[in-house]
Amino acid sequence: MRVRKAVFPAAGWGTRFLPATKAQPKEMLPLVDKPVIQYAVEEAVAAGIEQVIIVTSSQKRAIEDHFDLNYELEHLLEEKGEIEKLRQVRHISDLAQIAYVRQKEQLGLGHAVLMAKDLIGHEPFAVILPDDVLIADRPVIGQLIHAYQQHHGSVVAVTEVPAEETSRYGVIAGDHVEDGDDRDRTYRVTGLVEKPDPGTAPSNLAVIGRYVLTPKIFDKLEQTQRGAGGEIQLTDGIQALMDEQTVFGYAFEGQRYDAGTTMGWLRASVELALARPEFGGDLREYLRTLDL
Repeated sequence: MRVRKAVFPAAGWGTRFLPATKAQPKEMLPLVDKPVIQYAVEEAVAAGIEQVIIVTSSQKRAIEDHFDLNYELEHLLEEKGEIEKLRQVRHISDLAQIAYVRQKEQLGLGHAVLMAKDLIGHEPFAVILPDDVLIADRPVIGQLIHAYQQHHGSVVAVTEVPAEETSRYGVIAGDHVEDGDDRDRTYRVTGLVEKPDPGTAPSNLAVIGRYVLTPKIFDKLEQTQRGAGGEIQLTDGIQALMDEQTVFGYAFEGQRYDAGTTMGWLRASVELALARPEFGGDLREYLRTLDL
């Protein structure tokens, strides 16, 4: 079955970015000239996703406004002859069919995904965490969808991390699959450990914010007890899913920026600006003037 829908958990408080996120969703913080969440939505659309489901909470109205029409702004730009800016603004509202669902309590990533159950129905779907900004020639969620179609099981994105950083991630144990045109990058997951201490991790393959999941995950999340921090963890649901279905890890191609941390956001801002032809040259010249 084709993967047509993607869930974007965006209900968190963004406390790492206070006071900037006191009245503004962290997903709306700009990376160069686009908010963080727009990069993720564009990635999904480029991979063929038709319906975007954004899980929000109170104080997140700016996300809905961003992807909605703004007739007054469009009329102003048209009157001023700002045709390129008008095109960019209209592109945002035309990106995809977008639905919103509220997560009334902050009960974890697994709970956020569960909030989308009724909108997903009985079909496979993607989960995209906007904090992970992934830049690649092929959309990373598209790479996972291809792996799902090859191997007919849920797929989690993994990337190699230094051994001393395993305690920040879920880490898989697994073996390379034996077939498929992506077998060098695909693992059959045999274990999943949440935030293992350095030296105890089963590998250095960490799970990051892209998933393609079968609808069976909803049954598992409904049965999952609250774990760390009193939250329903998506990792726990995936571990339970492994008792019935094979789960795969896919080592994606692309550059990852952790825009959920201040340093990751700063790095992404600089490197993405340097990659833009209209900004890169001037920014490089400016950086050379700094006494570093």
